[in-house]
Amino acid sequence: MLSWLKNIFSPPEPAGPPRLIQRFDGSQATISSSSIVADAGGWHIDTDKSTTFQLFELDPGDIENGLVTYRASIKSEAVKKQGYLEMWCRLPGKGEFFSKGLNNPVKGSNDWASYEIPFFLKKEQNPELLRLNFTLDGGGKVWLKDIEVSFTPFK
Repeated sequence: MLSWLKNIFSPPEPAGPPRLIQRFDGSQATISSSSIVADAGGWHIDTDKSTTFQLFELDPGDIENGLVTYRASIKSEAVKKQGYLEMWCRLPGKGEFFSKGLNNPVKGSNDWASYEIPFFLKKEQNPELLRLNFTLDGGGKVWLKDIEVSFTPFK
C-alpha cells in the first residue's frame, strides 16, 4: 500500500562496488596556491580569513545514474568557525551544481578523520567536470591527505 512512499525515500540500490575515479596523494599541485602548501603526502592550509580553496579539477569520464563520492582525511588546529569539503559538478547544457559537507564540518582542533560528501547523478546526468574544493570559514590550520573521488553505479 505505501510502497510508492518507500520507493521515494529509499536510496537507490548499487549495481556494483565503488570504482576509484582519481586519487590525489600530495604530489599534485593544487589550483589555489595562496595559503596552501604540499606537506607530507598531502596539503597544509594556514589562513586567518574565510576562504574557499580550489584544490583540483578532473574529467570523471563516462559516469551517470550513480553516486559520486569526494573523500579526504582531514586534521585541524584552531579552526575558528568551520571547514568543509565542497564538490561542483558541471553538467553539459544544464550548468554547475554542488554538494557541500555542511552536515559534518571540521571544527576546532582534531586529529585525522575521514570526511566525505556525496553527489547523486540521475540517468543522463553525465558531468564533464568535477571541481574539488575545501572551504574554511573564519580561518585556522587544516591538513588534507588521501583525497579521492569514486563512483558507485545504481541499478
